[in-house]
Amino acid sequence: MKKVLFICGKARSRSPTAAQIFADWSGLRTDFGGISNDADDALSTDQIDWADVIMVMERRHQTRLNDRFGRILAGKKVLVLDIRDRFSFMDRELIEELMDKAGPRLR
Repeated sequence: MKKVLFICGKARSRSPTAAQIFADWSGLRTDFGGISNDADDALSTDQIDWADVIMVMERRHQTRLNDRFGRILAGKKVLVLDIRDRFSFMDRELIEELMDKAGPRLR
């Protein structure tokens, strides 16, 4: 079972949507968190330890992730999806973009 952690800024739209839509995929377990100080669901070290693969929505999230959690990221696969913050939770266009950008990397 592959454990995938999705990260965005505030954990309001992109990462919770990703975790929800990919949770139904066979062989995957998903979780999400936010890297911003005011995130609704703040990212924890336990989540990073748990994950096999970490997918961030933007390159700046990868930078923040490295700044805050660099030591525990050793050996973790971190992928940047390049999905901008312009969607609401479970937005159809967001789901399509997630399927196009994250889907092939999770097969």
